[in-house]
Amino acid sequence: MNPGQTHPFLEMRNVSKTFGRVQALKNVSLDVKLGEIHALMGENGAGKSTLMKILSGAYTPDEGSEILIDGQKVAISGPMAAKQLGIAIIYQELALAPNLTVAENIYLGREPSRAGLIDRGAMVAGVESVLQRLGATFSTRDKVAELSIAERQLVEIARAVHARSRVLIMDEPTTTLSERETERLFALVRQLKQEGLAIVYISHRMKEVYELSDRVSVLRDGTYVGTLDREAITPAAVVRMMVGRDLSSFYKKEHDAHQSRGRIIFSVRDIADGRRIQPCSFDIHEGEVLGIAGLVGAGRTELARLIYGADARISGTVAVDGKQVNIRSPQDAIEAGIAYLTEDRKLLGLMLDMSVAENINLGVIARDALAGGFLNLAKGRKRTAEAIQATGIRTASPDAPVGGLSGGNQQKVLLSRLLETKPRVLILDEPTRGVDIGAKSEIYRLIDRLAREGVGVAVISSELPEIVGICDRVIVMREGHIAGELGGGPEAEAVSQENIMAIATSAAKDAA
Repeated sequence: MNPGQTHPFLEMRNVSKTFGRVQALKNVSLDVKLGEIHALMGENGAGKSTLMKILSGAYTPDEGSEILIDGQKVAISGPMAAKQLGIAIIYQELALAPNLTVAENIYLGREPSRAGLIDRGAMVAGVESVLQRLGATFSTRDKVAELSIAERQLVEIARAVHARSRVLIMDEPTTTLSERETERLFALVRQLKQEGLAIVYISHRMKEVYELSDRVSVLRDGTYVGTLDREAITPAAVVRMMVGRDLSSFYKKEHDAHQSRGRIIFSVRDIADGRRIQPCSFDIHEGEVLGIAGLVGAGRTELARLIYGADARISGTVAVDGKQVNIRSPQDAIEAGIAYLTEDRKLLGLMLDMSVAENINLGVIARDALAGGFLNLAKGRKRTAEAIQATGIRTASPDAPVGGLSGGNQQKVLLSRLLETKPRVLILDEPTRGVDIGAKSEIYRLIDRLAREGVGVAVISSELPEIVGICDRVIVMREGHIAGELGGGPEAEAVSQENIMAIATSAAKDAA
């Protein structure tokens, strides 16, 4: 291997792919060098996955497409052919057999044998050095089912390294990892780069791309937009390439909570759970977007769940439009005009096997029932069509399973369901987590529209540019209590990333 190689090891030239009447890729080119981390970015539907599936042998490209490995034109007839050429892919959904051991997974499909039987001893001996090299803390004999997500991902990487892969494709590898696990993965990716692998890194997270990448290539609507070298990689430049407009347009607010600040419509006083959350108090004004910031573990989600009645509290009151409401369950909260978007839409929010229409109507289906308890299907269809139009949900049909939609469209389906309850207050917990930049922009515009319509919106987010860009006022949590407040008037401290981090990390005096 040749780290820092100047000429491309992998070249994809004029790659196209057509599915029926839909052209998913049109004359896309990409090249990757050994000893390089090359990020591939684009909105959901831009063609990233299709391009990588062609490279890994899952799809066959249209005639006229060319793939070269080390200067030689190759035909990748299937996944096995890709592996033989030294190409490995680690999908977002890991492809491991949980009932097999680590060693068995690494050797899967190419097991060594002795006297006609699988030589398990040889398998163990053959992978131990690879696991040591990658810093694994688990055993070759451990069952994959017993490992964490981060450890399973390491098994996938070990499989690629053990097979002497020279091109490693990583598709959204940090989606399910904690911050510490992500840092370990980054260290490992850099190690593999130093060892000479050509790494294609797919991510929608600009921070990761900026931290890791030597080059970034961008696709938009199935076409190649361009490539940026390390020194030219900035969030503004990448976003402009991905969506065809400037980053500043993302956070444009048409509502102005400072000049036309409405009355207080939502009040929380001394709410606590006796464990993680100390007594917390805050207000939200009509038409205001309130940010709730803080480091991981500060208690932001726990506070929201107490307000919403998802967890039990030992003290505190909640008032909507000046009237105190008794919230003992999420249903009580909904009836009081409070809606909550969970941070885990797949586990706690959506019914993935149900259709888009069924998910949108789920919260209000009983309200529409005809005499005798029969469903009002016509009203449900009308509501679904209006929601799809209003929030820009991209789906082939209202009857399509919501589990087949992109992350951004799933989030818009869940938001549509909440909005059908006609909330007075909307609490959004990580509303743009796991969605592409285009969907983020649409969600920001939806939040702005709700504020203009007089809804009180609270946004919990770990992305500080998001908090600064869309929120009028910010409360900052630290260790289960509200440690400070920013914005809200000309005399208040400004909402900025620096001020938020100062409060979140104890670098400023408590303001609460």
